This record gives sequence, C-alpha cells and structure tokens, in this order.
Amino acid sequence: MLQIYQAGINYWFLLGFIAFLVLLKIPAPYGKFSKSNWGSWFFIMIPSQLGWLIMEIMSPIMVGYFFLTGPIEKSLVSYIFLALWIGHYFNRSIIYPIRQKNPSKMPLLIIFLALMFNTVNGFINGYYLGFIQAYPLEYIYEWNFILGIILFLIGAIINIKSDNILLRLRSEKEGYYIPRGFIYKYVSYPNYLGEIMEWLAFALMTWSLAGLSFAIWTIANLVPRAIAGHKWYNKTFENYPKNRKAILPYLL
Repeated sequence: MLQIYQAGINYWFLLGFIAFLVLLKIPAPYGKFSKSNWGSWFFIMIPSQLGWLIMEIMSPIMVGYFFLTGPIEKSLVSYIFLALWIGHYFNRSIIYPIRQKNPSKMPLLIIFLALMFNTVNGFINGYYLGFIQAYPLEYIYEWNFILGIILFLIGAIINIKSDNILLRLRSEKEGYYIPRGFIYKYVSYPNYLGEIMEWLAFALMTWSLAGLSFAIWTIANLVPRAIAGHKWYNKTFENYPKNRKAILPYLL
C-alpha cells in the first residue's frame, strides 16, 4: 500500500504541473471569469454559498477520518497539524460562505472539480498523518515546526483579513470595485498570497511530500488566477493602481 501511495503522489505532482499550465491559458470559469452561457449542464450556476460548502467540506472530512482511524500514535504535534487543517477549512466551508452578503453564483463544473481535488488531497494528507508518519512531542522544538507554524499563522491572518476587505466591499455595493487597504496596497490578490503561505508553511512543518503536494497545487491554482485577475482589474478600471503586482509584492 505504501508503494502505491508514494507512486500516487508522484502522479499527483505531475497533474498539478499540468493544471498550472492549463490555468495559465484558461482561467477557471467562476467569479470574474464565469461562463454561464456555455450551455452544458456542467455549467449550471448555483449559489456560491452552497458551492463553497459542498466543495470544501470534503477536505476536513477526509483528513479527519484517515487521521483518526490510522494506527500511528498521535502526539500533540500531530493534533496541531489536524487543528490547523480543520481550522482553515471550517472558515472556508462554513464561516466564509455565511458571511457573503451578495453571493454570486458558480458553475457546477467548478464545484465538481474542487470536490474531487479536496477528496484526493484530503486522503493524501490524512493518510500520511494517520498511517505513515508519527511526530514525537519533541518535534515541537524543531526549527521547521517553529518557523512553519509562525508562517502559517501569518498567512492565515493575511488570508482572512484580505477576505474581510472583499466581503465588506461586496456587502456595501453590487458588482466589482477596487479593493484598498492592508496588503491590497501591494498586490491584487493578498488573500491568495496568504493561502499559499499557509500551505507552504504546512509543508515545512510536516516536512512531507504530502504537504508539499498541496502547496504545489495551491500555487498551480491560485497564481494563474491572480495573474488573470490582475490583468482583468487593469483592463476594467482606468484608475487601477499601476504599482500593484498580481500576487507577490514588487515581483509578480
């Protein structure tokens, strides 16, 4: 089983690279890039609040199940990993959708693809934490754990605070407007930057290919979307700040 698992992760990395190349050319059809007129039942539009719940809730379910049923002895360190994962996805699947005041719609295709991703990704990381790798309590003093948890919390703060700015803006007005304040001063998508930081930090903390695979997939999904969205902002708003980058301050 371990050999099959390891081989599967290799293919998962390859698939993430392919997804990155595809998304650089074709932005995922939701939000600013929604394609409700494509005609297929896969593009039936449903409320985004329901969509977020359906597609995101599977990740903590999968991780929690394989973590708790796995035979590996669990220490406080292991439970910290689980708590960080569930905390992120509780916000993403429950809190964030509830707080949407003027929710848009998203196509069924996106929900289906995200659900499949979260199922596989949840299995890969939950199986690793529950069946493969034990972390002794002393691991809490390792440099990568300390640095990783600091970066994870910073990324979570950036992600949530940036989302709060967008949610507040959309609750006051309909349509799209230029977000301002906080790290929006430097990049168009600080919420994506924060999420990338979280999962790079998780990979660092766990020091695992399972965690790294999630970080790579997060980059593959969010960086192309940030680039496309940044171009959309510049094209749509004549007064869009010219010094802003897409996702990485001063660089990208």
